[in-house]
Amino acid sequence: MPMRDILLQIDSYPEATPAEAIDQAVRFTAAVGGVLSALVVEVDIQAPKNWLADHLIGLSHMAAEEERKSRRFCAEALEAFTAAAGEAGVLGEVLHGKADLYAVGACVAERSRTRDLCIVPVADHADGQRAIVEAVAFGSGRPVLSFRPGVADLPLAGLGSVVIAWDGSRTAARAVADALPFLRMAREVRVLTVINEKPSARAGLGKDAVRHLAAHGVNAIIDEVDAGGRRIGLVFEDYLAKRRPDLFVMGAYGQSRAREFILGGATEHMLHDPRTPLMLSH
Repeated sequence: MPMRDILLQIDSYPEATPAEAIDQAVRFTAAVGGVLSALVVEVDIQAPKNWLADHLIGLSHMAAEEERKSRRFCAEALEAFTAAAGEAGVLGEVLHGKADLYAVGACVAERSRTRDLCIVPVADHADGQRAIVEAVAFGSGRPVLSFRPGVADLPLAGLGSVVIAWDGSRTAARAVADALPFLRMAREVRVLTVINEKPSARAGLGKDAVRHLAAHGVNAIIDEVDAGGRRIGLVFEDYLAKRRPDLFVMGAYGQSRAREFILGGATEHMLHDPRTPLMLSH
C-alpha cells in the first residue's frame, strides 16, 4: 500500500519554512505517488501580564507584533504551497491552525495521527523544527520524515538507495513496517546492523529482516559494521557519508520524563546534524 496521504508541516515562527523546502516536499510527494496536505500553525504568544514591563518596553505590543509576523508567514507559505502542489498535481488539504508557541509540536503530532507520513523540514539548528520532529515521532503513532534543504535534500526523482538501521528491537521493527511503501520503490535496500555495540545487536541479526522484506518483494542487502568502541551515532554518520543513501530509516528511541522526552544516543546524534533525509518511527 503506497503512502498516499502525506502531511507537510510548514513553520511560521520565528521564520517561515523556506520556499525551497516546500518545493522539495511537493516534488518528493509527486515522485512517490502521494497526495500532499500542508499544515501551518500560527503561534499564540502570551505576554506575561506585567504593567511595568508594558510601560517600559511595550511587552504586549512586542508579542502582538510577533503574532502578526507569524500570521503573515502562514498566509505567504500556504499561498506558495497551494501554487506548487497544484501545479504538480499533488494538492490535498490546506490546514491552518493556531497554538501556543510551546504547543506547536503537540498540534502537529495530533494532526499527523490520521496521515501515512508527516514531513518536517529543518532549515537550521536554531529554527525549533527539531522539537517538532521529536513531537511527531513520539506523539503521533505515525512516521516522520525530516530533511534539510541544501544539506540533506529529499530525493526528487524517485528513491535510489534506502538504508534501514536494524538492531532487532521493537522500534526498529516498527520502522521497517512503516517504511515498506518506500522500500518497495527503492532501487536498493540495505539492512545495517552495528555489531559489538550492544549484546542484542549480533552478527547475523539482519538475516530474518531480509527474509521478511523478501516476502514483501523487497530484495535487501545485509551490512554489518563493527562499532570498534565508537558510539553508534558516529558509526551511522561514517557509514552514511560513505554510502550516501537517499533515505535513512531508523526507530526513534526515547524515554518519557513527565512531558519531556529524553532521547536515546543514536536518535539524539542523528537529529543533531542530519546529513541524510531521516525517517523515524517509534
